[in-house]
Amino acid sequence: MQSRNSSLNTIRLDRISETIKSEMSSDEHFQNSVLRPIIKFQNDLLIAAFLNFSNKYKNVFFKLSTEKKITYIENAIAKDSSFRNILKDMIVGLFTVEEYNAYTLNASALNKRISGIIKERLISHVQLLSEMEPKA
Repeated sequence: MQSRNSSLNTIRLDRISETIKSEMSSDEHFQNSVLRPIIKFQNDLLIAAFLNFSNKYKNVFFKLSTEKKITYIENAIAKDSSFRNILKDMIVGLFTVEEYNAYTLNASALNKRISGIIKERLISHVQLLSEMEPKA
């Protein structure tokens, strides 16, 4: 039976090796070698979580202009700590034990990186999200 760590590493997409350079800070290295591959792997789940979030607020998101949709995404992640924590937990839950131990050394800064990457990913999917309006 495979260990949890090797199973997690097996299911992840290829690490983003071309963005890893020796002069990077430890946070940048962690972001590029751990966070980005996990967030990319979790993309569909992150989109589903956002759609569920917007559904809780009467699907206001779908009535907004593109510019306001971007602001809505930014505000959802920046101002709703419950939603932000759900997104963060989707990422942290896929850390290996070693990655989790490294994460705990600077969790606050890494949480900001997680939120920023997820925000940019959702914003880049605004058109796709707009087409996924639930039918009444």
